[in-house]
Amino acid sequence: MSDDNTGKELTVDIKGIIERLPHRYPFLLVDRVLEYEKLKTIRALKNVSMNEPFFQGHFPGEPIMPGVLILEGMAQAGGLLAYLSNPEIVGEKLIYFTGIDGARFRKMVKPGDQIIYEVEFVKQKGKICKMTGRAYVDSQLVTEAKLMAAFA
Repeated sequence: MSDDNTGKELTVDIKGIIERLPHRYPFLLVDRVLEYEKLKTIRALKNVSMNEPFFQGHFPGEPIMPGVLILEGMAQAGGLLAYLSNPEIVGEKLIYFTGIDGARFRKMVKPGDQIIYEVEFVKQKGKICKMTGRAYVDSQLVTEAKLMAAFA
Protein backbone atom coordinates (compact mmCIF):
# COMPACT_ATOMS: atom_id res chain seq x y z
CA MET A 1 0.00 0.00 0.00
CA SER A 2 1.24 3.48 -0.77
CA ASP A 3 -0.04 7.00 -0.11
CA ASP A 4 0.25 9.84 -2.64
CA ASN A 5 -0.13 12.58 0.05
CA THR A 6 -3.57 13.62 -1.24
CA GLY A 7 -5.48 11.49 1.26
CA LYS A 8 -5.84 8.77 -1.36
CA GLU A 9 -4.21 5.46 -0.63
CA LEU A 10 -3.00 3.56 -3.65
CA THR A 11 -2.47 0.00 -4.79
CA VAL A 12 -3.31 -2.90 -2.54
CA ASP A 13 -1.99 -6.06 -4.17
CA ILE A 14 -3.44 -9.56 -4.01
CA LYS A 15 -1.58 -10.34 -0.77
CA GLY A 16 -3.20 -7.35 0.94
CA ILE A 17 -6.60 -8.35 -0.43
CA ILE A 18 -6.23 -11.91 0.88
CA GLU A 19 -5.26 -10.53 4.31
CA ARG A 20 -8.56 -8.65 4.47
CA LEU A 21 -11.15 -10.76 2.63
CA PRO A 22 -12.02 -14.34 3.58
CA HIS A 23 -12.76 -15.29 -0.06
CA ARG A 24 -10.45 -17.62 -1.97
CA TYR A 25 -10.27 -19.06 -5.47
CA PRO A 26 -12.55 -19.49 -7.29
CA PHE A 27 -14.65 -16.95 -5.39
CA LEU A 28 -12.15 -14.13 -4.89
CA LEU A 29 -13.27 -11.63 -7.54
CA VAL A 30 -10.91 -8.68 -6.93
CA ASP A 31 -7.32 -8.84 -8.18
CA ARG A 32 -5.99 -5.40 -7.18
CA VAL A 33 -7.05 -2.19 -5.49
CA LEU A 34 -6.03 0.66 -7.77
CA GLU A 35 -6.80 3.39 -5.24
CA TYR A 36 -9.06 4.22 -2.36
CA GLU A 37 -9.95 7.17 -0.23
CA LYS A 38 -10.75 6.30 3.37
CA LEU A 39 -14.52 6.34 4.08
CA LYS A 40 -15.21 7.60 0.55
CA THR A 41 -14.38 5.51 -2.50
CA ILE A 42 -12.43 2.58 -3.91
CA ARG A 43 -11.35 1.60 -7.43
CA ALA A 44 -10.45 -2.06 -7.87
CA LEU A 45 -9.94 -4.38 -10.80
CA LYS A 46 -10.76 -7.92 -11.83
CA ASN A 47 -9.07 -9.54 -14.81
CA VAL A 48 -11.61 -11.82 -16.47
CA SER A 49 -9.95 -14.96 -17.86
CA MET A 50 -11.34 -17.78 -19.96
CA ASN A 51 -9.94 -20.04 -17.22
CA GLU A 52 -12.69 -18.94 -14.79
CA PRO A 53 -14.67 -22.07 -13.83
CA PHE A 54 -18.09 -20.48 -14.42
CA PHE A 55 -17.41 -20.10 -18.16
CA GLN A 56 -17.71 -23.90 -18.58
CA GLY A 57 -21.47 -23.62 -18.14
CA HIS A 58 -22.26 -19.93 -18.72
CA PHE A 59 -22.53 -20.36 -21.67
CA PRO A 60 -20.76 -23.04 -23.73
CA GLY A 61 -19.81 -21.46 -27.06
CA GLU A 62 -20.73 -17.94 -25.83
CA PRO A 63 -18.92 -17.29 -22.53
CA ILE A 64 -20.49 -14.48 -20.49
CA MET A 65 -19.63 -13.63 -16.88
CA PRO A 66 -22.74 -14.12 -14.71
CA GLY A 67 -24.19 -10.82 -13.52
CA VAL A 68 -24.45 -12.05 -9.95
CA LEU A 69 -20.68 -12.57 -9.91
CA ILE A 70 -20.11 -9.02 -11.16
CA LEU A 71 -22.26 -7.87 -8.23
CA GLU A 72 -20.31 -10.12 -5.86
CA GLY A 73 -17.03 -8.59 -7.07
CA MET A 74 -18.51 -5.14 -6.51
CA ALA A 75 -19.54 -6.19 -2.99
CA GLN A 76 -16.03 -7.53 -2.33
CA ALA A 77 -14.56 -4.18 -3.42
CA GLY A 78 -16.99 -2.50 -1.00
CA GLY A 79 -15.90 -4.89 1.73
CA LEU A 80 -12.30 -3.93 1.09
CA LEU A 81 -13.22 -0.26 1.36
CA ALA A 82 -14.86 -0.94 4.73
CA TYR A 83 -11.82 -2.88 6.00
CA LEU A 84 -9.35 -0.28 4.74
CA SER A 85 -11.42 2.59 6.14
CA ASN A 86 -12.26 1.09 9.55
CA PRO A 87 -9.60 -1.43 10.57
CA GLU A 88 -10.15 -0.63 14.26
CA ILE A 89 -13.92 -1.25 13.97
CA VAL A 90 -13.85 -4.16 11.54
CA GLY A 91 -10.83 -5.95 13.00
CA GLU A 92 -11.30 -9.70 12.57
CA LYS A 93 -15.02 -9.45 11.84
CA LEU A 94 -16.56 -10.61 8.60
CA ILE A 95 -18.50 -8.25 6.39
CA TYR A 96 -21.68 -9.79 5.04
CA PHE A 97 -23.41 -8.62 1.89
CA THR A 98 -26.94 -7.98 3.21
CA GLY A 99 -28.84 -6.17 0.48
CA ILE A 100 -28.94 -4.95 -3.08
CA ASP A 101 -31.23 -2.49 -4.79
CA GLY A 102 -31.53 -1.17 -8.31
CA ALA A 103 -29.13 -3.60 -9.95
CA ARG A 104 -28.84 -2.97 -13.68
CA PHE A 105 -26.82 -4.89 -16.23
CA ARG A 106 -25.94 -2.78 -19.25
CA LYS A 107 -23.32 -4.77 -21.15
CA MET A 108 -21.99 -8.34 -21.18
CA VAL A 109 -18.60 -9.12 -19.65
CA LYS A 110 -16.54 -11.67 -21.57
CA PRO A 111 -13.17 -13.40 -21.24
CA GLY A 112 -10.32 -10.96 -21.81
CA ASP A 113 -12.20 -8.04 -20.28
CA GLN A 114 -10.89 -6.11 -17.30
CA ILE A 115 -13.58 -4.96 -14.88
CA ILE A 116 -13.00 -1.76 -12.92
CA TYR A 117 -15.16 -1.62 -9.80
CA GLU A 118 -15.93 1.82 -8.37
CA VAL A 119 -17.68 1.76 -5.01
CA GLU A 120 -18.60 4.78 -2.87
CA PHE A 121 -19.68 4.94 0.76
CA VAL A 122 -23.14 6.47 1.11
CA LYS A 123 -23.37 6.13 4.88
CA GLN A 124 -22.45 3.97 7.82
CA LYS A 125 -24.53 3.59 10.94
CA GLY A 126 -23.16 1.24 13.53
CA LYS A 127 -22.41 -2.07 11.88
CA ILE A 128 -24.39 -1.31 8.69
CA CYS A 129 -22.80 0.24 5.57
CA LYS A 130 -24.62 1.53 2.50
CA MET A 131 -22.69 1.95 -0.74
CA THR A 132 -23.23 2.55 -4.42
CA GLY A 133 -21.27 0.54 -6.94
CA ARG A 134 -20.52 0.61 -10.61
CA ALA A 135 -18.55 -1.77 -12.81
CA TYR A 136 -16.88 -0.66 -16.03
CA VAL A 137 -15.17 -2.38 -18.95
CA ASP A 138 -13.19 -0.12 -21.30
CA SER A 139 -14.73 2.92 -19.55
CA GLN A 140 -18.25 1.68 -20.42
CA LEU A 141 -20.70 1.08 -17.58
CA VAL A 142 -21.61 -2.61 -17.45
CA THR A 143 -23.32 -2.93 -14.04
CA GLU A 144 -24.56 -0.66 -11.27
CA ALA A 145 -26.32 -1.20 -7.93
CA LYS A 146 -26.88 0.06 -4.41
CA LEU A 147 -25.30 -2.28 -1.85
CA MET A 148 -25.70 -2.88 1.86
CA ALA A 149 -23.36 -4.79 4.14
CA ALA A 150 -23.03 -5.53 7.86
CA PHE A 151 -20.07 -6.32 10.13
CA ALA A 152 -20.56 -9.43 12.25
